Amino acid sequence: MPSPPRGFEVPLWRALTVFRLASLAYVCVLAVRDADRYAHPFAVGALLLLMIAWTGATTVAYARPAWRRWPLLLADLGVVIAIVLSTPWVVGREALGNGVPTLGVAWMAGPVLAWAVSGGRRRGTVAALLVAGADLATRERIGQSSFTGVILMLLAGVVVGHVARLAVAAEERLQRAVELEAATRERERLARGIHDSVLQVLALVQRRGADLPGEAGDLARLAGEQEAALRALISGTTPVGAGRLDDGDAVDLRALLSRYASTAVSLSAPASPVPLPRQVAGELAAATSAALDNVGRHAGGRAWVLIEDEGDSVTVSIRDEGPGIPDGRLAEAAAQGRLGVTLSIQGRVADLGGTVRIMSAPEAGTEIELVVPRARG
Repeated sequence: MPSPPRGFEVPLWRALTVFRLASLAYVCVLAVRDADRYAHPFAVGALLLLMIAWTGATTVAYARPAWRRWPLLLADLGVVIAIVLSTPWVVGREALGNGVPTLGVAWMAGPVLAWAVSGGRRRGTVAALLVAGADLATRERIGQSSFTGVILMLLAGVVVGHVARLAVAAEERLQRAVELEAATRERERLARGIHDSVLQVLALVQRRGADLPGEAGDLARLAGEQEAALRALISGTTPVGAGRLDDGDAVDLRALLSRYASTAVSLSAPASPVPLPRQVAGELAAATSAALDNVGRHAGGRAWVLIEDEGDSVTVSIRDEGPGIPDGRLAEAAAQGRLGVTLSIQGRVADLGGTVRIMSAPEAGTEIELVVPRARG
């Protein structure tokens, strides 16, 4: 399948059209000048008409991106090679020996440039070798001037193909820049909406409940933490105290998960440190936190967190003694827009190259197993 048309290639196809028209005009001038020296002048005239017609046809065809496929490229190359190979008969060996140029002259470079623009250096080189081989086959004696033409043909195919590939790469980089700008603008739009609604509500809960005792005060504190995290997320910055998210900075996973331990959450971890890149450890801790939040909302009672260091991977298991997850409940929640498990747990672990296993049975509790590789691919 051909690559989709790219805007940066359009000038190259237009330049190819100009080259073919200019080289055709040059061939016509030479044909008029050397008409009395040709072995078969009328055959030369017929071939000139064919060259004019084919130049017009390829000009129209290459102007349409959908037609720049192998059938047209092969037909273009075949027609040019056929005209070049007919040179010894229509021009005559004697005339060629006396210095009369071949009929194709510069015009035969047209398909070489078309192949180079459509497929890069390699394709341009292949076309150049085929056309140059046909040109050499028409000559009785091969001298330095013959090889000069071959080298020029190869250089044209390689250089134009290289420029075409650079144009494709520039187009891809521009597309990525446009997508990044669009994503940034969308983030800014969402940030404005979140600031006008969610952030203001969280700030209000924090202010009103900061001095209240008991669970109300804890709720206000959590609202303040979530407000700070959400502000950092929509602004693209790191929350204060979170540290740098540098993969080269290793942290102990036990220290991150120990803050979730409480009278309702039991944490079991190896005696030795469990080092992970800071970003991996942070995402794994956030997925664990989301799983514990689900336990608090839906299961109640106690929860157990187990950290296992398996060398090339780390496993965190979260188990509760709740009623379990009914069959189809996760899919139903995702369809309703509640994506806590899908995004906060499965999405985070998947981004780390890991896997999530959810084992649940009615009235037998739920166990969520998070497995992430120590070195991300």
